[in-house]
Amino acid sequence: MDDIIYKIAVNAIPLLLAITLHEAAHGYAARMFGDRTAEMLGRISLNPIKHIDWVGTVAVPALTLAIGGFFFGWAKPVPVNFNNLRNPKRDMIWVAAAGPAANLVMAIGWAIILKMSDVPAIDAIARAGVAWNVGLMVLNLLPILPLDGGRIVAGLLPGSMSYAYSRMEPYGLFIVLGLAVAGILGTILMPLYSITYRALGALVGL
Repeated sequence: MDDIIYKIAVNAIPLLLAITLHEAAHGYAARMFGDRTAEMLGRISLNPIKHIDWVGTVAVPALTLAIGGFFFGWAKPVPVNFNNLRNPKRDMIWVAAAGPAANLVMAIGWAIILKMSDVPAIDAIARAGVAWNVGLMVLNLLPILPLDGGRIVAGLLPGSMSYAYSRMEPYGLFIVLGLAVAGILGTILMPLYSITYRALGALVGL
């Protein structure tokens, strides 16, 4: 029981920030490029409460922390109407990239805190911050719709190819879950995670 409480205490803040600021970044980027949907719904906010999904941000991460294994979670997706963007096909790339970019910035920030800290409790939280943000960034950059990487690919492909590629979106989450169940997702993500984690460590001198 004490171990579970410790895991939750160490991971709660980094996870909450990693997931919610990822979503907020999408909203900020969408507003910058002309879509005010998230703003009108009050979702452009750094207040984590506005982005919490009680299942995805609280229950699922707590369960995965308790049973061990692959940590997972999500926030309420920020609504974006791509038709409102000034150049929908081009601008969707920047809107999609904003979430992983936010995770990268947070991962660097946590890595700097880890380098500067000599307090064990802060070290543990900072390590969790780096891990969560690197993991979410790598996962979301997979080129599978509706993940951010899939939207980036759709924006980069020429018109007819982009349209054909976008038709996979209704099946994307099932593809991700299928890869996870088959053990393939971890095989894909772990090398990318390790390379990114080591690169961050080298960047800040850990």
